[in-house]
Amino acid sequence: MKKLVNCLIVAALGFCFACQTGKQAFNPDKKYAPEALRKDYRLFRSILEESHPSLYWYTSPDSLQAYFDGGYARITDSMTLPAFRTLLSYTISKINCGHTSVRYSKAFNRYLDTARLRLFPLSVKLWKDTMVVTANINRRDSVLRRGVVIKSINGLSQTTIRDSLFNYLVTDGYSLTGKYQTLSSDFGFGAWYKNVFGLPDQLDIHYLDSAGQEKQVSVPVYDPASDTARFRHLSQPRGPGEKKVLKRPNFEVSMVRNLQVDTAGSTGFMTVSTFSRGYQLKRFFRRSFRTLRENHIRDLVIDVRSNGGGEASNSTLLTRYLIDRKFKIADSLYAVNRHSRHYDKYIGNSLLYRTMMLFVTKKHRDGKYHFGYFERHYFKPKNKDHFDGQVYVLIGGNSFSATTLFAGSLKGQKNVTMVGEETGGGSYGNSAWMIPEVTLPNTGLRFRLPKFHLVVNRNWVKDGHGVMPDVPALPTTTAIKQGIDFKAEKARELILSHSAQKP
Repeated sequence: MKKLVNCLIVAALGFCFACQTGKQAFNPDKKYAPEALRKDYRLFRSILEESHPSLYWYTSPDSLQAYFDGGYARITDSMTLPAFRTLLSYTISKINCGHTSVRYSKAFNRYLDTARLRLFPLSVKLWKDTMVVTANINRRDSVLRRGVVIKSINGLSQTTIRDSLFNYLVTDGYSLTGKYQTLSSDFGFGAWYKNVFGLPDQLDIHYLDSAGQEKQVSVPVYDPASDTARFRHLSQPRGPGEKKVLKRPNFEVSMVRNLQVDTAGSTGFMTVSTFSRGYQLKRFFRRSFRTLRENHIRDLVIDVRSNGGGEASNSTLLTRYLIDRKFKIADSLYAVNRHSRHYDKYIGNSLLYRTMMLFVTKKHRDGKYHFGYFERHYFKPKNKDHFDGQVYVLIGGNSFSATTLFAGSLKGQKNVTMVGEETGGGSYGNSAWMIPEVTLPNTGLRFRLPKFHLVVNRNWVKDGHGVMPDVPALPTTTAIKQGIDFKAEKARELILSHSAQKP
């Protein structure tokens, strides 16, 4: 018995040692040999050229080939994983598809979950030619506080930095609001700045003081090793929808979708920050529109400016409660193939996607595999609890994918007003629907590969832009400094103005 116990102890110690060794074996600073990188790059390019349904939708074949060739030519020496991801991000951004983005390997993401890396200390809000501080994690810094305008960083103007970083960010078509929002998200700017420009020990920052005079200050980067506060996931940027959790506590669900009713003002304020599964949206919509009817609400504000998309069935359902006519999701919805002839082993869940494609698509004379149901099917407005009052939809750069389908369907309706900024998602269409993940074998980097090319309405102009607001609501330095929700305030102004015009 004693011998057995000793054996178990030795085995347990061996297991623990093995686990510890496994954790220590991952080296985030590892450099990959040029030939390994080139092999991954060639595979990256080949899979996109074979299977991406909209590769040349906004970029000509000659131009995109030049970008592919240029990226490959930049592999002249060994690279770390972040450096290689940055290189791939530059190339993939030229497709102008917001659903096609590059992600770190799973091992690197696990490392980031616990790593305490040096960080760019500021979070900023960007628009046009303006960069304003929204947060500073160097808590002792009394200069660069919320609302301070930044003119340059380490000798580069904010417009030069912005234009440089835009080259690595994905978007639908030519819409820039999505890129602005990516950089304006919590420490999104700092993460991309670090990846593209590096992170020196000190940052020389030129800013405007309270009198509008340009001043200069040198600030250190944020080092969590000298601070007890922990900031998770701030060291590297991640793509939208990268981590999905289906079971969530009720308080989180209520933060994502909620309805507030002002019975005195006969106004409802609905927030829908996602159309993804796991948030009981169908029940939420059913209860919400019943509540609006029972309380005789005349004006409804729907906030989807932070909604990156999700299930089209959910966005379609919300549309049906508001729209005044029958509508289709797509005039055309097709894939260029059902599966890859050569690269299935690198594509996640390839057998599942191949089986699904077999059942839902049919090959047409054009050689494409069409999802005929959505090309033919018209959805009708809801009869029960349909809302017929005035609707104000708050949109912005983070309004994407299924959210753009929702906004585009309602755009132009007599009782609907789009308020805010251009959506990040393209109004003419997008490439999405089924989006498997491809893993490159040598580095483990992953990229999203949308399967379907969707055109909402062939009669619309394919100008590369998102759904445009009927009433723009743009940021100002004062609004950022004072924490004013300028889009919601604009909606309130419109409601008051509309009420004042009533007899």
